[in-house]
Amino acid sequence: MKKEYTIGVLVENKSGVLALIAGLFSGRGFNIQELSVGETELPEYSRMTIVVKGDDQVVEQIKKQLNKFIDVIKVIDLTRT
Repeated sequence: MKKEYTIGVLVENKSGVLALIAGLFSGRGFNIQELSVGETELPEYSRMTIVVKGDDQVVEQIKKQLNKFIDVIKVIDLTRT
């Protein structure tokens, strides 16, 4: 069953990272429902909050794939159950 997931991603603050992450979602056939990006306390990092709809198994796979990117520091599931 598809439900809404909120994923937090801490990334390096440099050009191309947003396109890389958006490409992962589109390559899996996911439409990003909501996206917010901003600097953190440390200007070399940005925080992304991504809302998508999907099922548990596919979202877990996306989180694993995100963690493989060099520019991704941390991935957190912010979904409220």
